[in-house]
Amino acid sequence: MVFSFDKLVGVHEQALSIRAKRNELLASNLANVDTPGYKARDIDFKTALSQANGDQNSGSIKQTHARHLSNSMSGLPNAELLYRVPNQPTLDGNTVDAQVEQAEFGENALRYQASLHFLDRRFKGIISALKGE
Repeated sequence: MVFSFDKLVGVHEQALSIRAKRNELLASNLANVDTPGYKARDIDFKTALSQANGDQNSGSIKQTHARHLSNSMSGLPNAELLYRVPNQPTLDGNTVDAQVEQAEFGENALRYQASLHFLDRRFKGIISALKGE
């Protein structure tokens, strides 16, 4: 019997990686809530996940020269960083809305935990099957 770890884990490996990077980005936004001129950044999870799974029809910007600036996060070459459009920008140019960022952070953390729980149940099921329980 051939056992494929990739089929066991499925899309959750990429999802956890993208969600972890997104949590870092949202935390950075929250840390800079009072920084003048700071622009809130985020990634589109669905787009990043489809690109990580090999969807090449995303229409992302291509880097054609080695000295061009990248618009992606380190560790996630397919995750394009986007600016968050503020509901009400401040006079100092900061676009971070703490309530929006906290809500996004909470939702992203909850979905991260859900993926971990799903993987935990999957591994427990495999271990149970191997033990013959």
